[in-house]
Parts: sequence; C-alpha cells; structure tokens
Amino acid sequence: MVKVVSASFTALSEAPVVAQVERGGFVESVHRGVAVITTPSGEVDFAIGDATAPHFPRSSNKPMQTLAMLRSGLTLPEPRLVALSAASHSGEAFHLEGVRAILAAAGLTEGDLQNTPDLPYDETARDEWLRAGNGPTSITQNCSGKHAAMLATCVVNGWDTATYRDPSHPLQQAMAATISELAGEQVAATAVDGCGAPVMAISPAGLARAFGVIAAAKEGSHEATVRDAIRAHPEYLGGTRRDVTALIRGVDGLIAKDGAEAVYAVGLADGRGLAVKIADGGQRARPVVMAALLRRAGVDGPAVDALARMDVLGHGEPVGAVTAVGV
Repeated sequence: MVKVVSASFTALSEAPVVAQVERGGFVESVHRGVAVITTPSGEVDFAIGDATAPHFPRSSNKPMQTLAMLRSGLTLPEPRLVALSAASHSGEAFHLEGVRAILAAAGLTEGDLQNTPDLPYDETARDEWLRAGNGPTSITQNCSGKHAAMLATCVVNGWDTATYRDPSHPLQQAMAATISELAGEQVAATAVDGCGAPVMAISPAGLARAFGVIAAAKEGSHEATVRDAIRAHPEYLGGTRRDVTALIRGVDGLIAKDGAEAVYAVGLADGRGLAVKIADGGQRARPVVMAALLRRAGVDGPAVDALARMDVLGHGEPVGAVTAVGV
C-alpha cells in the first residue's frame, strides 16, 4: 500500500500543467494533471503525465459497477433505470422517481438506502427541495441510483442487504473483479467513497481502457446494455444541466462519466478510451482538458466546443478563460 500511495502522490505532484486560468491576458492560476488516450486494443496511444499510477476514479467507476451488477443477475425494467444505476444524478424529480422505481421493483424502500444523506446536486433542484421544507436525504444524494441497484442486486442473489457496502461483501467483490477485468490491471487500493460505498483505485490508462471496452461492446452483451442505456438516457446519468449529459448527446457513439476530484472518462464507438485526472481536484479544469483530449482524438463539434473554454468573469462579464495547455 505504501508503494501505491507513493506512486499516486508522485504522479500528481509531478504532473505537467494541463490547464491555465487567464484573466485580462495574465495567467493567475494553473492546474496540473494527467490525460490519456488508449487504442481499441488497450494500449496507450497518447499520454500527458504518468497515466499508469493508480488514482481513485470516484464516480467514473460507476458504469463498470453497473456492468458488474448486470453480470450478477440484476434486471431492471427500463433502460433509463440502467443509466440511473450508473449515475451521479442531479437530484431532479425524475431522478428521484427512478430511484424509487428501482427500489420498488426489488421490494425495497428508501429506508433501505445507506448512502450518505445530502441535498440535490443541481442548484435549481436543491432550491426547490429546500423551499418544500426538506433537508438532506439518501434518495436526493447523487449516488442513490447506484445504491438502489446495489440493494436490488443483493435481493436477486439472496445476499445480505444490511452489509452491502462492506468491501468483503459478494457484491463489492464482484464489482472489484469487473473493474480489474475491464481496466486490464488489478485494483490497487480500496477506500470509502463520499457516498459510503467502496471506491476502487485504478490508473487513468486502465479507466480509459474500460470505457473503450464498454463503448465498443458487441450487441446483446451486458456491456452493450450499459452503453445503450447511457446513450439513450444521458439525462439519467447526469442531469438536464450537466456537461456530461450534453457531451453524450452531442457526439455519436460516445459514453462518458464524470467523477469527484476532477476525473472524466470517455469511451468512443471505435473502442478508444480517454481519461483525465486533474491533480488538485479542480473541477473547472476537467471539461476543458477533456475537450482538448477529444480534439486530439479527432472528435470535434459543438458539444466539444462547449466544453473547451470556461469563462473567467469580472464584474459579471467575461474577462478571461480557463483553457487547456499542452494537450
């Protein structure tokens, strides 16, 4: 474990600058990070920084976790609910309805959820929730779709639902095995994610490989079920005002998943994978670096353009931008 921690620290602390924050022609901040593109066969085609050192992909692992649940016998009545099981949702009304549908199909209720109570992720949804007199709950926390699906998978298999978050639980073991398989490497470490479930560490290269596998999956496979659900219902994976949702909608054949601490993963229809990890966890750099990486991979268009620049404001007006560097 000491070697793993050391490798991760070195990779992040020595990572090259991948984004800059410019105000009035003056660079006032920079973000370091790692960016990688893998081939359909899983080889590294392009990398900035050390793409082999492990990091926690955080919620970018969720499509792989959903795949593990489908392989373990989970069946959901609608594709939108498959997408929701892989989501970091915004907490909008349709997300909450979907989580309840997953639970109800398994004979479960909101009281069975063990994810950390929180307010809706989306600002508008959060304001509406608070105005209605509500506070933090498990169902409004952005990982509730995954937790509902985890519980439903336990019900299908007769596994204990009270301990489903334990890393030694059969469910979590199945997830770790699937992540290792798709990434082409062993899980380097396991910790507790913000929602309370285990999070498994792999490298950015491994994350990119995994997304390439899912994006190029053969029809009829569980991988294709995950891909097709994300493609058909990107608003369930993110939300109506989320950049990850707009990117999926805007690029044919693409799947994507964002994660906490500035992680972004993309799979392309031809089997290539892309992954970004911003060293300081700064989310403002995440989309602009991914846009640059997509362009390097030959993917362009309005959806990519929308990610490529984040305005820096002065007195409410654009006076600069966050842009990618060297990608």
